[in-house]
Amino acid sequence: MKIINGGVCAAKGIKANGVHCGIRKNRTKRDLALIFSEVPATASAVYTTNLVKGAPLLVTKKHLENGFAQAVICNSGNANTCNANGIQIAEQMSELVAKQLGIKADDVVVASTGVIGQPLDIEPIANGMKELADGLSCDNGLNAAEAIMTTDLAVKEIAVEFTVGGKVCRMGGIAKGSGMIHPNMATMLVFITSDVSISKEMLDKALKSDIQQTFNMISIDGDTSTNDMVVVLSNGLAGNKTITCEGKDFDEFMKALNTVNVNLCRKIAGDGEGATKLLECSVCGANSLKTAKTVAKSVICSSLTKAAMFGADANWGRVLCSIGYSGADVDVNKIDVSFVSNKGEIEVCKNGSGVEFSEEKAKEILLEKEITIAVNLNDGEFSSKAWGCDLTYDYVKINGDYRT
Repeated sequence: MKIINGGVCAAKGIKANGVHCGIRKNRTKRDLALIFSEVPATASAVYTTNLVKGAPLLVTKKHLENGFAQAVICNSGNANTCNANGIQIAEQMSELVAKQLGIKADDVVVASTGVIGQPLDIEPIANGMKELADGLSCDNGLNAAEAIMTTDLAVKEIAVEFTVGGKVCRMGGIAKGSGMIHPNMATMLVFITSDVSISKEMLDKALKSDIQQTFNMISIDGDTSTNDMVVVLSNGLAGNKTITCEGKDFDEFMKALNTVNVNLCRKIAGDGEGATKLLECSVCGANSLKTAKTVAKSVICSSLTKAAMFGADANWGRVLCSIGYSGADVDVNKIDVSFVSNKGEIEVCKNGSGVEFSEEKAKEILLEKEITIAVNLNDGEFSSKAWGCDLTYDYVKINGDYRT
């Protein structure tokens, strides 16, 4: 397993592009992305748990009922959510792609991201479709990654190379996500492509299993989005024997998927709206996986803990507090807490009580861009991780006038 270049276009037979078509007023911002597989691909997706769902999700879910897709179209700047004609617009987006690429409209995944409740005009999308399709290339994955961004400050892409059944395989992905990010799938847009041959059933199993340890373990602000999803297309062009059951080949696919997903999780968390730091809560010594996950999520979701990390304040009591109200089955008298970064590690709590530590050293550790909050429950062998970011003044500034 090795990290490679190429992003979402690393896999064989995958091309992509992104353009500015006019949905967003700023002409320097790309606002329409397209990903295309030269052959139909096995497809799987997971969707937001929010009862309010964007029209593109409803259309995509219908299109993926047969387990296949060949293209992904995504616009930014407008969520196409809570619109009376939302389904019609999403279907029209599919039809425009199908006509331009000579594929079936039912084989198109549709996604939108941006402001909720604003009408989405199909005209700029229609006008930009030829330029978008004509620019499809295995070298234009970055254009697509930029076109799905909203308040994101950094492009999020990753690709890996690995072996399945003696065949060299590749998997790559792009993501967007900066605000309205909270656990319970899905909480952002993620598009993953692979050239592995795998059955629909095993692809579903791989994705739905992995998100429990990855995308469901990140939180920026506690708000679960209406539009977001994770989609995987795997077109089989690597030439491996089709994965139809668990075993060594499936394990290798799972490792690749987890590597891609963890990388994108960290990039999403680190690019939270207004964020200055990536936070990771690493929990060990839990009596069950459920306990480990519950504790990690509670710590990473704590606004007071996030604010303390912004101020480089080693206020470990906020960590204990968030564990205490998490509902997890823990013995608070056994809990150890340390803060860790590139500047070192400092223990701040032992057996549920404070210990003497250097405030100066703690501040030096917490001023780094990536911080781990290490929690040992000392009650078992299970562990889990969750990712988030600090809570800053800029988060309120960004969201105070997001629409206007």
